[in-house]
Amino acid sequence: MNPFFKSFETIPFEEIKNEHFLPAINEGIKQGKEEIDAIINNEEAPTFANTILAMENGGALLNTVSTVFFNLNSAETNDTLQQLAQEISPLLSNYANDINLNKDLFAKVKQVVEQKEELDLEDAKLLEKTYKSFVRNGANLNDEDQTKLREIDQQLSKATLTFGENVLKESNAFELAITDKADLSGLPESVIEAAEMTAKQKEKEGWVFTLDYPSYIPFMKYSAVRSLREKMQKAFGAKAFQDNENNNSDIVLNIVKLRQQRAQLLGYKTHADFVLEERMAGSFATVDEFLNNIQSIATPIAQKEFEELQAFARELEPGIELQKWDNAYYSEKLRKKHFDLDEEMLKPYFQLENVIEGVFTAANKLYDLEFTIDKSIQVYHEEVLAYRVTRKGEEVAVFYADFFPREGKRQGAWMTSYRGQKGAQRPHISNVCNFTKPTASKPSLLTFNEVTTLFHEFGHGLHGMLAQGKYESLTGTSVFWDFVELPSQIFENWCYEKECLDLFAKHYETSEVIPEALIQKIKNAANFQSGMQTLRQVSFSKLDMAWHATAETLSDVAATEAKALEATELFPAIEGTNMSCQFSHIFQGGYSSGYYSYKWAEVLDADAFESFKEKGIFNKEVAQSFEKNILSAGGTEHPMTLYKRFKGQEPDPKALFRRAGLIK
Repeated sequence: MNPFFKSFETIPFEEIKNEHFLPAINEGIKQGKEEIDAIINNEEAPTFANTILAMENGGALLNTVSTVFFNLNSAETNDTLQQLAQEISPLLSNYANDINLNKDLFAKVKQVVEQKEELDLEDAKLLEKTYKSFVRNGANLNDEDQTKLREIDQQLSKATLTFGENVLKESNAFELAITDKADLSGLPESVIEAAEMTAKQKEKEGWVFTLDYPSYIPFMKYSAVRSLREKMQKAFGAKAFQDNENNNSDIVLNIVKLRQQRAQLLGYKTHADFVLEERMAGSFATVDEFLNNIQSIATPIAQKEFEELQAFARELEPGIELQKWDNAYYSEKLRKKHFDLDEEMLKPYFQLENVIEGVFTAANKLYDLEFTIDKSIQVYHEEVLAYRVTRKGEEVAVFYADFFPREGKRQGAWMTSYRGQKGAQRPHISNVCNFTKPTASKPSLLTFNEVTTLFHEFGHGLHGMLAQGKYESLTGTSVFWDFVELPSQIFENWCYEKECLDLFAKHYETSEVIPEALIQKIKNAANFQSGMQTLRQVSFSKLDMAWHATAETLSDVAATEAKALEATELFPAIEGTNMSCQFSHIFQGGYSSGYYSYKWAEVLDADAFESFKEKGIFNKEVAQSFEKNILSAGGTEHPMTLYKRFKGQEPDPKALFRRAGLIK
């Protein structure tokens, strides 16, 4: 029997086979259509309960199957799943359009809106969101334009999938195999050992480096062999931009064109205008002003930092002209010079298991959460850990943790859910990352950047786990996209605080707690090259907007990107490389016209964390307010309303600049 057709509490991963997905998707669509027909054919007058609530509670099977399918297609994919995705995505797109473009159903929704029932806050928000969803997905279009919209949505669903598949293929295709020990010059022992392990796994001699972050980043940071750094940088930058079947250039142009056509069909000038209507920022003009303001403050500081880096590099290598493949290498040496600090000094204190316990302990001190491994919960890969999350004996959530790179996992780190929260139903949340693997002689020892990434994704996880509300579409991370990064980014702040580090930063061999002097060095170095880092983030946001905030027809990926990045580039461009063709956030994920959200939410998190700093980073009163007004509130009210309820006032934009050391 198909496991999706049985009742279960947690996903029965071990029972699910590839061949189960398509039949379950088709059955889910069939059930969903029957539920919609029942709403339409109900002869009683439309009400919130028999129309809006019935829609919200419908589609349960389809929602479960599609959630599992697409989560696995990101974290544990294979050729069969990717082929299925190309078949399933158009089915789901058609199904969604069958609902959104159903005139009889929309007429009932409009009747509910017009009759103005007495509704509580959540009911009213659900009604508003449902109505807007119909309008923003073409319910008011004529038949001809609705047909066009269907075609666009089908093409988009396939194109974004293909984009991600190509990036993954390109990432997996490249490897740097080293057989001469001299070519390992500068690399720490731990990095060499990991490369040796990779070589053995690939049945090769010597050492193998890949484009996975735990391999690529330390190589670029420490390799003294400039020609090999250049080779790695060019391979990384050329992903999905090479003259082969995985080239994403035409796919990028097609996605942008389709998004633009869709926005204009719906009456918007650009895709950005369509997206930003449902964001805190509200408009492209606001985002543009926001980014330009940050750019104007960061640029002179970034240029000074770059000049310092260039001068420092020439002290070590007279006459050198800095290239992108030199950035991490010389920056790490300069950081060591300024702060007597490098990643290798810190890693022994950040054993993965200890950091996980640390993040759990921090969550306990703030929100009274307890995490217990439950081996009876099925997982989709042997490396995945499953936890029961409780508070004072009551179930809060199930939490899945998946931390290491695999060929079937896309790069980066993300939070997702297998089941949302509604009423008494508690959520099932997952964090997926690509951290440094254990080796034959050492456990998984994280870089400090990986530690902050773990805290970041766990912050998203808390947003999902602590959700409280009646409706799944309004709870957890179902918030405006430029608000969703607040819970994640604020949690990174704890990584810099002694009171938190003392909980988990212990030497993996001696159990010695991280010395206070080392914590001070971390704090001192926190704003190292903050101008350059800020400008880099602004450049990605500008690139996103260059693609999505114009009504022009764009026809050249390289030229569009070069123009967008011109004002923020510090290093010479590298021929044959391209960011857009691997920019999964905006062409595969949900960040199109929204990459600015990271900086926007940094303003919120910097301002919000000042409240914790004032009263104590584990202060229960502040934590309870943050949980009540931010983490558990979801999308029930406008984000600024919720934020002001927590903070007492709107965020101070200068909080971000103060924390980054960009202003005094």
